[in-house]
Amino acid sequence: MRVLIMAGGYATRLWPITKDNPKALLPLGDRYIIDYILEKTKELGLEVYVSTNRFFAKYFEEWSRDKDVELLVEDTFREEEKLGTIGALQEAISRLGLDDYLVIAGDNLFSFSLKDFLDKYNGKTLIAVYDVGDFELAKRYGVVLLEGNRVIDFEEKPVKPKSTLISTGVYIFPKDAMEMIPQYLEEGNKDSPGYFIQWLLSKGIEIYAYKFDEYWYDIGSADSYLEALKTLLRESYIEEIQISPYAKIISPVVIKRGTKILGRSIIGPYAYIGEGCVVENSDISDSIIFKNTIIRNSTIWRSIIDEKCEIRNLELKKSLVGGHAKIQRGD
Repeated sequence: MRVLIMAGGYATRLWPITKDNPKALLPLGDRYIIDYILEKTKELGLEVYVSTNRFFAKYFEEWSRDKDVELLVEDTFREEEKLGTIGALQEAISRLGLDDYLVIAGDNLFSFSLKDFLDKYNGKTLIAVYDVGDFELAKRYGVVLLEGNRVIDFEEKPVKPKSTLISTGVYIFPKDAMEMIPQYLEEGNKDSPGYFIQWLLSKGIEIYAYKFDEYWYDIGSADSYLEALKTLLRESYIEEIQISPYAKIISPVVIKRGTKILGRSIIGPYAYIGEGCVVENSDISDSIIFKNTIIRNSTIWRSIIDEKCEIRNLELKKSLVGGHAKIQRGD
């Protein structure tokens, strides 16, 4: 079996933050999103591959220098060109050969052990499922009906969900399912694995489910990104910074090196401040601030601000600010 982490998308729902930053390499606590997934793969002792695109390849090449992973780079540069998840699986087969594959979405954060997941594998397609507890929310995902642990119905993004149990983006596809991909690509949606699972079920292929609780995040929106930060940031990580004696830090936070916390600023809880930022007389909580950004006389809450921005004299709530933006209110 091989492990394949899928990170070839262009994350358009998180633009402008992800216009020049691959989603899997967005910071989360003291690590990147993909690092949490990679950590879980270590106990498996399997070969791990990361599938990405040509546009973001340089970022993954830098990240992977000290990691025991191999990159599979699809030759695409834009959203319209991408192979999609199932197309990328076919590309992996062409390069690595037919095998059983443990496939994990690169923006997927989950609480369960992959070893436990693998232990439940019986040679048939296995999917990890989670109860989101809300029918409206379930409409965004692949909805599952079970009989015991066997999947008896699967519908991708249904208008009227039959349950609140959804597929989470962690799968084991055996060889016999993987070899059906060329046929599927002639008939079905190349992007979403959910449509592939729905198609497999329609062909009489047995599919089983692994149910888990605690937490699961699909980092597809600013809200889910910030909620994942609140769940996974358990302690503070503060590097070499300059801090005013009048400033206050409320744990947990991450503050990267070279940052200056000036005046009567309050940082936290649940704040990530990137390298080389300047924060003066400002309150920041439940927010992610990328490197080399300047924030003065402002309040930032549940917001994401990209690198090299300048924010002055503002109150930002539930905002997403692209890189190099300059926003201020007149004095």
